[in-house]
Amino acid sequence: MPDDNRSHMNRRSILEAAGAFGAILGLGGVTSATPGREPGPKEDELIVGVDSDVSDIEAAVRSKLPTDANVVHTNETLGYASVELPDGASIQAKENVQRTLMDANEVQYTEDNVTYEALEAEPLESETDGETAGAQGGASPLYTPNDPDFGSQYAPQQVNCEEAWEETLGDPDVTISIVDQGIQYDHPNLAENMDDSVSNNGEDFVDADGDPYPGEASENHGTHVGGIAAGGTDNGTGHAGISNCSLLSARALGSGGGGSLSDIADAVQWSADQGADIINMSLGGGGETDLMRQACEYAQSQGSLLVAAAGNDSGSPVSYPAAYDTVLAVSSLDEGETLSDFSNVGPKIELAAPGGDVLSTIPFDDYDTFSGTSMASPVVVGVAGLTLSAWPSLSNGELRTHLKETAVDIGLDATEQGSGRVDAGNAVTTEPGTTPDPDPDPDPDPEPGDCGDEVNTASADGQLSGGWWGNPSDSYTYTLKTANPCSATVSLEGPETADFDLYLTLDGRTPTQQDYDERSASGDSTESIDVDLSGDEEFGILVSRYSGSGSYTVNIEELGK
Repeated sequence: MPDDNRSHMNRRSILEAAGAFGAILGLGGVTSATPGREPGPKEDELIVGVDSDVSDIEAAVRSKLPTDANVVHTNETLGYASVELPDGASIQAKENVQRTLMDANEVQYTEDNVTYEALEAEPLESETDGETAGAQGGASPLYTPNDPDFGSQYAPQQVNCEEAWEETLGDPDVTISIVDQGIQYDHPNLAENMDDSVSNNGEDFVDADGDPYPGEASENHGTHVGGIAAGGTDNGTGHAGISNCSLLSARALGSGGGGSLSDIADAVQWSADQGADIINMSLGGGGETDLMRQACEYAQSQGSLLVAAAGNDSGSPVSYPAAYDTVLAVSSLDEGETLSDFSNVGPKIELAAPGGDVLSTIPFDDYDTFSGTSMASPVVVGVAGLTLSAWPSLSNGELRTHLKETAVDIGLDATEQGSGRVDAGNAVTTEPGTTPDPDPDPDPDPEPGDCGDEVNTASADGQLSGGWWGNPSDSYTYTLKTANPCSATVSLEGPETADFDLYLTLDGRTPTQQDYDERSASGDSTESIDVDLSGDEEFGILVSRYSGSGSYTVNIEELGK
């Protein structure tokens, strides 16, 4: 992967030294649109990319146009012009314009100003506006924030935020830009984390009024995405965001959820120029374009980590911009750490994160659960913010590598989970360049007299039946029998044609698929968990059916000194 060798600390110090002049530079390469240019999707426009040495883009492009076509927007940094064609121009007329433009030596490419859409999945029938998900809890949380709706969340727990929060809730000097619909920046659970170094906490590229505030309640996608990445955590209000990093709102999608290629590219460039450490793009569907590739390459060269939603086309290949090499693509998981049925997949997937029924902020001053890879992407972005808060010298390329090296394999195919499910605890507590080992296996061959002289075994048989009427799980408890317990192995042997998973707690409570201390979940029914023992453990065991049915046996081998 291309890498920017400048560290986060150095880049931020340069930007801070620039002060107000740096803020001016952020919009210096974007020429204001022609007055009256319609906001949102721009189906009657062409994008014209020119050579980097063209000093006057507008003049160079206008001279090649017919009289009924106009240059309506330019971007000097990305080197392009938007050209508006007459209403109802035929395909042949458009091709003629493109052919004439491509004959010019200074023109590199022409393409449609395509539309990208917010990547929110269709809501489930069980979802209702204003209601939160059922209470969930992580296993033995280390840090429990005081946010009243934290018990109704599962996403922070699933990615092990409690362990990360023991070290950092997120550094406000780490900036996350949300390229999306506008964020309600005065939401009670967002206001304190908005970046106030920028006027109105962001920029509006949709209708260019300088204020990225949502135009109406239905423009809720950006507020929800921003609240996942950096809603207020441990502030006694609403839900807990993944981090308390600073938020920028780059409004590039309109109230209908769509936005033009040019607006989104401008927003990505602007975000990078503002010094955004991480840029989230929960959008896609516009296909591969030269301009979007160039915008992402520019942001990466400025030191930003770009993260994007993989898409919601139920198993289709990863959509753009997530599919660019400069962008980290994220697939979606449900509460049980299974792949969401709407998620796109493929070799471009690098990380997986919770995206089904995720609770977050919405306009105005409200909360709701949404589903989509749009929700999974800002989870990764928030974890990236926590990681950069803990390890501020990481470059964008090093941060990307570290997130993947500390991810957790949850038993899915690499085309579904990439390197695994992102893990905030591992990423924050593991020194970059080393491998996390949070629960090392005991010595498989203990020395005589050290551990293994005393052995106790136990087993239990059961059966899980299939179909919607079948029993999905069985649970058991086991109290230690050896006098000086040292280690134990809990294993599951089930039918070859089924997929059963094994969950274990060490304090005797009944495990669930969300609340457990150890888990083994490969793609079959042969599972095993090894744990070290100190003598105060009591096992709670859950056998869960993922698919198939049949008889199984749970075995426990306990070793004492």
